[in-house]
Amino acid sequence: MRQRVREVPCGHKPPGSPDLFHRTVLNEPVLVYRTSSGGLAALADRCCHRLAPLSRGRLEGDCVRCGYHGLKFDPSGACVEVPGMTTVPPKARVRSYPVVEKNKWVFIWMGDTERADEALLPDNFSCDHPEWQYKPGYLHYPTPYLLICDNLLDFSHLSYVHAGTLGGSTRIAEVAPTVKPLANGVNVSRRIDNVPPPAYYDFRGFDTPADRWIDYDFVLPGTLLMGSGSKPTGDVHLDRAILFHSCQTLTPETHDSTHYFFQESHRSTDGNADLKETIFANLLAAFHEDLETITAQHENIKRHPDAPMLPLAMDSALVQFRRILARRVAEEAEICSQPT
Repeated sequence: MRQRVREVPCGHKPPGSPDLFHRTVLNEPVLVYRTSSGGLAALADRCCHRLAPLSRGRLEGDCVRCGYHGLKFDPSGACVEVPGMTTVPPKARVRSYPVVEKNKWVFIWMGDTERADEALLPDNFSCDHPEWQYKPGYLHYPTPYLLICDNLLDFSHLSYVHAGTLGGSTRIAEVAPTVKPLANGVNVSRRIDNVPPPAYYDFRGFDTPADRWIDYDFVLPGTLLMGSGSKPTGDVHLDRAILFHSCQTLTPETHDSTHYFFQESHRSTDGNADLKETIFANLLAAFHEDLETITAQHENIKRHPDAPMLPLAMDSALVQFRRILARRVAEEAEICSQPT
């Protein structure tokens, strides 16, 4: 089964009833809410009457009441009541989207309803697993999502963007990654032995050089699933090792802005209850370094949009991923253009 481009993560699960949760996805305003049974409903956040945002209305049972003129819509998007009218016009409805929750992530399908397939969702298992703990994170990027994909596909930047946080050594950039194609993306792995431990590991108190490893799948449309870790150089066993599992995913908001959801899970048996807060704070500091770098890059690109980029050997993973994405987009465009 293959991941389809339009199946994008909408975010961590929204608050429970009666809150109405708004998110712009692929330039479309979307309303997500929970029904009385705990399920999810996703509707176009645009009333069919005067196009007011439904998210400014209120939840009534499993229905949403528009806050402008009071039209009431059920979870399927059908209007079930128009104040002052005894009959609801058949055309009074808003678009509904397939939406599903998997391991605390909420995914919405923005394409043709009949093509939605839960089997294609990424395996973000550590987001809801008793052996792993984490604190979820979110950043809003004023940049296209593909620039962030490029960043996640080339970890050589850890040596420089994150010299004082996640990096700690120029050796990361000097060690070429192994890149393997997947049916729906690429696998990238690096092993960096006998290097100074980064500041990110301060909570463990490493006092010796460390052996580090990074192994992740980056899958369509933009999700990173990574196992990583480190152990003191020379240790045969993993008793003192730091092990992480990270799930990071990107949802285009518009052509020039992106929702970025992330978590870095550690083993539940490691540390005390404060550890996830420490890891989150360190991770957030590093990810703000990415945010500042990519935002500055995007500003440069906007000034000279025709300026070429020089491909280098370190770009292997991102070049392969962009080719896979372009091919999949072309395939879907061909399918959508066929008569039904």
